[in-house]
Amino acid sequence: MMNEKFYAAIDLGTNSCRLLITDAKGRTVYQDSIPTRLGEGMQAEMKLTDEAIARGTDCFLQYAHVLEKYNIVRLRAIATEACRSAKNAGDFIQKIYQKSGIHIEVVSPYEEARLNLKGAVSHVSGKTPYAVVVDLGGGSTEIVLASNGKNPEMLNAVSIPWGSQTASDAFQLETYNRLNAERLSQEIRRWVDGFKRSSNYEDYKGKISFVATSSTPLRLAALVKKHEFYDRERCDGLRLKLSDINKVLEKLKTATQPEMADNPCIGERRSHIFVAAVVMLRDIFEGLGAEVITASLKSAKDGIVEELIENDKAD
Repeated sequence: MMNEKFYAAIDLGTNSCRLLITDAKGRTVYQDSIPTRLGEGMQAEMKLTDEAIARGTDCFLQYAHVLEKYNIVRLRAIATEACRSAKNAGDFIQKIYQKSGIHIEVVSPYEEARLNLKGAVSHVSGKTPYAVVVDLGGGSTEIVLASNGKNPEMLNAVSIPWGSQTASDAFQLETYNRLNAERLSQEIRRWVDGFKRSSNYEDYKGKISFVATSSTPLRLAALVKKHEFYDRERCDGLRLKLSDINKVLEKLKTATQPEMADNPCIGERRSHIFVAAVVMLRDIFEGLGAEVITASLKSAKDGIVEELIENDKAD
């Protein structure tokens, strides 16, 4: 194994941190996702809490041990909205480097969207002239309009400064509350309307495939398909109707937090942010006029590894 080349990507988000390792042909040899909950409790002072820093540090120490087992020739580790916003993110990143030897790059919303696009569009490549990819993170949500082919070109993008964790905290939506959900909906629709104006969206209607990345659309697919438990690999590439999302949301309106925690397709870790996430997805795709959405496991980490391999070959 030590003579073979391997490539690794780490994507540190607001809720979880993902590691992907592939061989030189892009075949996955290892992947993992650890719920760091980096953005939890951050809203009050816009600082990462001591508990979040400890969880993040432990995560990178675990990943460092995994990386030692492979001949990693190229590695890129990125951080997104939580580290873009937190006042003490620099100290946290320095601590990670000192403890694990892994350098974290805080990427811009544009770079985050570009990498997500490169990873996610594979499910719908070539099926329509254009694609819209929505990445619902814990701290922000990126919407990208792009040409739909082997090398997609970003035509327009927006980073909405709300994700499942931050929206759930700010709008108090651990369980459904009609007034709070309507307040969140108004905010999301305002951003979607702005995206439509800036992209001349009406020019592309009827020519778009829609893709949603992150845990929420995958878990929604598991609920809609009535899976007995959540298996993200099994849900990757499944198609959802907007009407399916609305049906799930109707059921969530009367669900308690313990009931969501006990649901095997939601789980305890996602139960407190799931309502806000589903409201956001519903509003985004309804605003964009999408009727069918493809749930994708592939995201920024896949885009990173693809580029690492390409760059290594070019060198």
